[in-house]
Amino acid sequence: MNRIYATVISAALLYTGLAMAGDFEGDRDMLCASQLVNECLPGTACNMVTAQDVNLPNFFHVDVTDRIITGKHDGGIEASTPIERIEQLDGKLILQGADDGNSNTPDGAGWTMVINANTGSMLLTAAGDGFAVVVSGACMLDG
Repeated sequence: MNRIYATVISAALLYTGLAMAGDFEGDRDMLCASQLVNECLPGTACNMVTAQDVNLPNFFHVDVTDRIITGKHDGGIEASTPIERIEQLDGKLILQGADDGNSNTPDGAGWTMVINANTGSMLLTAAGDGFAVVVSGACMLDG
């Protein structure tokens, strides 16, 4: 594991250990980090890749009130996706949406993000035509 991932994981674990029960219920903005990313293609095993390999930022801001997720890619290009559905279920905050990706290519996907309301641990899945991505990470309250 490289130094950046180790730092992100350590910081997220430290912060989530300090969080109060139920802090991640969607009433406050969150900063989330992509920690481990797996890309799955039909007929092959899933492979660990970087967030950049699947066009995801390493960090992204989740604004549940305004129903939008934003982030910056390595080149400084900003990206956003609307949150179309929000639900609290069994101690988890569940966010869902769909994104066209690059309008010039058929790379659109549906996605679901599940955040543990007590710890901030996060799983993000996205699936499109012929691919799926599974991201594990962590969120911390922003502000």
